[in-house]
Amino acid sequence: MPLIVLPVDYLNGAHRAALVMLLDAYARDPMGGGEPLAEDVKARLCDDLAARAGAASFIAWLDDQPVGLINCLEGYSTFKAQPLLNVHDIAVLPGHRGQGIGLALLAAAESHARTRGCCKLTLEVLTGNTPALRSYLRFGFAPYALDPAAGQASFMQKWLG
Repeated sequence: MPLIVLPVDYLNGAHRAALVMLLDAYARDPMGGGEPLAEDVKARLCDDLAARAGAASFIAWLDDQPVGLINCLEGYSTFKAQPLLNVHDIAVLPGHRGQGIGLALLAAAESHARTRGCCKLTLEVLTGNTPALRSYLRFGFAPYALDPAAGQASFMQKWLG
């Protein structure tokens, strides 16, 4: 069977199970932090996403099995006064990497962003994740810089809890 990328229905039991399984596999991967998702996160994640108007997820299915996931959240570009779509998570199960599944998931996110009138897609990637970096560049992403003399943007975080 061919690869099929479908939008996630956060209330559909099969979609919920697939989303949680794929995200947990990503969280356990070294590029996802190497730790499983907490049980309370697994229990409430899909309901929380369903409650967010700007959330969109897509699952790649191969032979009726979930093999990849992309979770996106809509934001807003104040410089363009338009929405943007941030790729918050993208994951492909290890045995299926290098087969174009990530690119198919990105294409689904881009199509969704265009229908929502978004001005751009954004994402974060670890600098040591060379395969993902290559894939993103091939898809058309570029490092973020307003003025090359000022350098590239750096993603930072501060935990609040």
